[in-house]
Amino acid sequence: MTPENEQRQARKPGFRSGFVAIVGRPNAGKSTLLNRLVGQKIAIVTSKPQTTRNRIQGIVTQKRGQIIFIDTPGLHDPDSALGRQMMHEVAAAIEGIDVLLLIVDAGNVPPHTDTALLEKAKRFRGKTILALNKVDALTKPKLLPLIDTFSKEFDFAAIVPISARQGPGCESLLNEIFNLLPEGHPYFPEDQVTDQPERFLAAEIIREKAIKAMHHELPYAVAVFVDKFEATPRLLRIEVTLNVERDSQKKILIGHQGAMMKKIGTEARKELEALLGTRIFLGMFVKVAPHWRNDPQRVRELDWHFQLEGLSTDQAGETVDAPEESAEE
Repeated sequence: MTPENEQRQARKPGFRSGFVAIVGRPNAGKSTLLNRLVGQKIAIVTSKPQTTRNRIQGIVTQKRGQIIFIDTPGLHDPDSALGRQMMHEVAAAIEGIDVLLLIVDAGNVPPHTDTALLEKAKRFRGKTILALNKVDALTKPKLLPLIDTFSKEFDFAAIVPISARQGPGCESLLNEIFNLLPEGHPYFPEDQVTDQPERFLAAEIIREKAIKAMHHELPYAVAVFVDKFEATPRLLRIEVTLNVERDSQKKILIGHQGAMMKKIGTEARKELEALLGTRIFLGMFVKVAPHWRNDPQRVRELDWHFQLEGLSTDQAGETVDAPEESAEE
């Protein structure tokens, strides 16, 4: 008997399961909501918009069912190969899902709602739920007219005010989603919370620490590639390359006598050790790859599927600036 058949037979009557894509504008709180619903961090969260670059699946399993959430990059008008790839990720995420979840920053809604966001709902043939996020910073007199406005724009299956950061409304949101899912079997084991490989999560956490440390200097110019992810009896050895676009960015990222790289590496290593439950050696290298965001091949390499197909070998043959290293044990 296959594992899938075993799961089907183990399913209790009334068990619901399905896929839900989370779509919204940059900084609407998609990744924060995903982490909140899953119960642990699986997607990086920064104050900078457009920092989610790949579809990230988070899995919520309860006795009543299983929801597979797909986090997506922020909806925007692309102006580079990276931007176009991000919008392709959004379009691909909506294909084959059971429920579309739109998320809006309730305190930052453009006039006449959001036509680009609503267009996604109008094109989707299934049920759509609207989550009005960050309502903890909004007064009730401002919230009710907002709900009324969106209700007139589209026939949502539900409109749920939430605070992804604080938690209120998130349980009600889960209830609405479960109500719309079809009966089915679990797609993943009940203790699994994401389908992303650990090496991808490591790259994302390092990128998050770099973005937070660098503030406005280079949030979108940095990319993290995993060269080595090797478990030994004593520790997990991770080596990564951080790509930037200019020599000036490289100098900022390394810092005076490597201070910035050490700060980023220390914060990333501590979080990864807590997440993965093992001692980690983290080696980081910086290389300049001019205009990588406009290079479709380099953008494709950010996909973790591609990374697992031998990114280390591919990068070894590239002709870019000599690396600077900051390694920790």
